[in-house]
Amino acid sequence: MPTPTGEPETHYQRPDWFTRNVLTPFLNFLMRLGISVWGSRVLEHQGRRSGKRYRTPVNLLSVDGHEYLVAARGETEWVRNVRADGGDLVLILGRHRETRTAVEVPVEARTEVLRTYLRRWKFEVGMFFQGVGPDSTDAEFEAIAARHPVFVLH
Repeated sequence: MPTPTGEPETHYQRPDWFTRNVLTPFLNFLMRLGISVWGSRVLEHQGRRSGKRYRTPVNLLSVDGHEYLVAARGETEWVRNVRADGGDLVLILGRHRETRTAVEVPVEARTEVLRTYLRRWKFEVGMFFQGVGPDSTDAEFEAIAARHPVFVLH
């Protein structure tokens, strides 16, 4: 739905106190040690306004030989920064750094990636998908797909 200025309405769910102050720092610590939790990585991206490098924990999803990043919380800062930087990003696990380019998946092609993502991580991110789960219909996924950016990595 467009805003009064004609821009599309963005969707973003802020992390709660526990996630910001306990879970994220703990996951970042594990990944600095080289320990991935269910495919977790640190996403390094450049700030679109500040130019600073930021690090955000993400879940790397592999489907049929392709790797994806899904923004469960919606239009996050990492999504906006990666878009602004032409898709350039770095995935980090321990001392291993991998430079990648992210290409956004069109809304109409997100259903199976979102379904697979929820099949794997519903326990962690299910609350961000408005009641849609891995067994939901294609129509239910299509109704929420625009709220959850998906990127395929090259």
